[in-house]
Amino acid sequence: MILIGENLNVSSKKVGEALKNKDRKIIREIAEAQAKAGMNMLDINIGPAPKIGSEMMSWVVRTVREVTDLPLSLDTTNIKAIETGLQVHEGKALINSISAQPERMAALLPLAKKYNAAFVGLTLGDEGFPRDANERGFFAAQIIAEAFQYNIPEEDIWLDPIAPPIKTQQLQIQGCTEFTLMIREAFPECKSIYGGSNISNGVPRNLRGMLNRTYLIMLKRYGIYSAIVDAFDSELANIAEGQRPELEKLVYSVMDGDDIDNSVLSEEEIKYVKTTRVLLGQNLYSDFWLEL
Repeated sequence: MILIGENLNVSSKKVGEALKNKDRKIIREIAEAQAKAGMNMLDINIGPAPKIGSEMMSWVVRTVREVTDLPLSLDTTNIKAIETGLQVHEGKALINSISAQPERMAALLPLAKKYNAAFVGLTLGDEGFPRDANERGFFAAQIIAEAFQYNIPEEDIWLDPIAPPIKTQQLQIQGCTEFTLMIREAFPECKSIYGGSNISNGVPRNLRGMLNRTYLIMLKRYGIYSAIVDAFDSELANIAEGQRPELEKLVYSVMDGDDIDNSVLSEEEIKYVKTTRVLLGQNLYSDFWLEL
């Protein structure tokens, strides 16, 4: 599995201030630490940055390049900033992202072709958040068809099923899970990717890791290719690398509807069982799901 470090994100107070002040030391430290943590790529999220996006993206890409040659995911809604990042990026970059919205495809697909970049195909249209796996498939097909017009190979398309936050959209999670399997069957040449921390947005900080790790296990079963993750969650990295097969087996048993005897499980294993059931929609989410 390809792990993309999410920790250079403008929404972080530390990173936001470093970007604003052009603090090379902080940016370099975070980039280098993510590389040492075993990330395969780094996501550079500068937000919309409507006024200084191009300058900011150019600066941060160059700064990160001083300490690592890992490929970068250029994460912004600012189209000019995306192109500036592509111009200074060495090697194959990842555009994050291109939705099925016509104006986004028209603006960004030519850049993907021009700079030989891969891109995240965000299964989102003008109608808003996809309602189920089939709607995600419809948006994915639109993106692939449009990319074909630019002779962009399918292997450069990383389809994102859009993992919804469980706090507010628990019933939408199954659509994301089902579409991940659909990618492998309907779009076998494309890659798959998801935002590994999206599922736990809004959840108390001490509980986010459990949700993120459990959902990673669930999507691993369906062949997820890549995840944008907290680079410093070492337990999540262990799971991604296949070092916790006993947890994978347990989660898959819950997914299959097997009877689980909690009396023979460890405290950690019981947490994974409870979290899987919440992610499957078998139990309603609350901030106290692990205590029930």
